Amino acid sequence: MSHTVTDELVAANQRYAEGFKDPGMDARPVRKVAIVACMDARLDLHAALGLELGDCHTIRNAGGVVTDDVIRSLTISQRGLGTNAVVLIHHTGCGLLNLSEEWRHDLELEVGQKPAWAVESFKDLDQDVRQSMARVRTSPFLPHTDDVRGFVFDVTTGLLREIDPENTPTP
Repeated sequence: MSHTVTDELVAANQRYAEGFKDPGMDARPVRKVAIVACMDARLDLHAALGLELGDCHTIRNAGGVVTDDVIRSLTISQRGLGTNAVVLIHHTGCGLLNLSEEWRHDLELEVGQKPAWAVESFKDLDQDVRQSMARVRTSPFLPHTDDVRGFVFDVTTGLLREIDPENTPTP
């Protein structure tokens, strides 16, 4: 049997577990915040935001877009585990900027089955962050929609740029 990346991860976990001590934490995030971000490997959210283990819920997907499944996770986070703030993070150089819904059609032709999900691609980062904020703020399932803020993370500088939900420039 060949050696795989998964084998390396399992070996790393064995080394981790040797010195692991149960921190005795509750599943409720200490900072009462849920972060929705892209799955891009360049985003180290804990380091970029000064977070520690146990501070937040992190929900990641391709593009960091607010899909039905993200609403599901946010609903459980808020109603079941006490979060009351949502931070949305897209980033520069995102792969979804180069895709279109046509990609989904091409995938159907290749596989022989139409995906049940949308690609959720976008051409304008700021506008997609606004759309994601609107989806969170208008969800009937989320009781806490006052503290919802959206950002674009610059992968070359490490800085966040806040997006105004009303489409007016922010300083």
